[in-house]
Amino acid sequence: MERLLTSIEGNTQKLDGGAMYGNAPKNLWEKWSPADDKNRIDLACRALLIREPNRLILCETGIGAFFEPKMRERFGVMEDRHLLLENLAKHGVRPEDIDVVVLSHLHFDHAGGLLSAWREGEPLELVFPKARFLVGKDAWLRANRPHVRDRASFIPELVPLLTASARLEIVDGPSSHTMGPDYRFHRSEGHTPGLLLLETPGHDGPVVFAADLIPGRPWVRRAVTMGYDRYPELLIDEKSALLADLAKRGGRLFFTHDPGCALARVALGEKGEAGPVEPLETLRDLPA
Repeated sequence: MERLLTSIEGNTQKLDGGAMYGNAPKNLWEKWSPADDKNRIDLACRALLIREPNRLILCETGIGAFFEPKMRERFGVMEDRHLLLENLAKHGVRPEDIDVVVLSHLHFDHAGGLLSAWREGEPLELVFPKARFLVGKDAWLRANRPHVRDRASFIPELVPLLTASARLEIVDGPSSHTMGPDYRFHRSEGHTPGLLLLETPGHDGPVVFAADLIPGRPWVRRAVTMGYDRYPELLIDEKSALLADLAKRGGRLFFTHDPGCALARVALGEKGEAGPVEPLETLRDLPA
């Protein structure tokens, strides 16, 4: 089956660089991500559109524009309109054309784009009226019962809206009824419970949507983690295993938060450390 991959930029964000780089010192991470006068770095919230002959699949939806102005300012969201929908339209895709939305987890910067843009006095609504929504079992449980540490990362209105849609599939394992046998899910626990990374097959090597296991090229380094990760040591082990596997299979990583790179191949250096090579800033109908 022919599959075409297109990167779709969503709303962008500025977040504290220290939080994004965990225990890495600023004099190191600022070489990778220059900070502004508020110590914030630029972050993309990028989605992956997979075109199959008979359906359209969207991996994540970015942060969207659901925040009210005060919260939008607090979380560094740079645009007040729904940029993901605008950019889908530039590729001839309407919200009702999307058949499947795959969500690695339900933190607001990955699932907020499911919701309509904020309008004073108007309730939030799901913007993909026909899509099936795929969420991992433990990620769904976490969104229903968040820990005090990550409660602010979830959108209270989203869980009941997804439930009421009757188009929600809870994924419990490496495969999904909706996605079919050609697709595989990698599971990770280091960032948040039940994080799912979709692997898309391809003649030029598989493509893994790296989500928050590896937000961008700097985080390919094994020891670099985020302050938001619940179990950094576990995340390093999970990341190391995935990178070694992809390097053997000629695999590639799709980055959601890297402002300058959508896709890169995984390769091993002279010392056996994995690194990103052959970076692509954007994808437009790239054969998988």
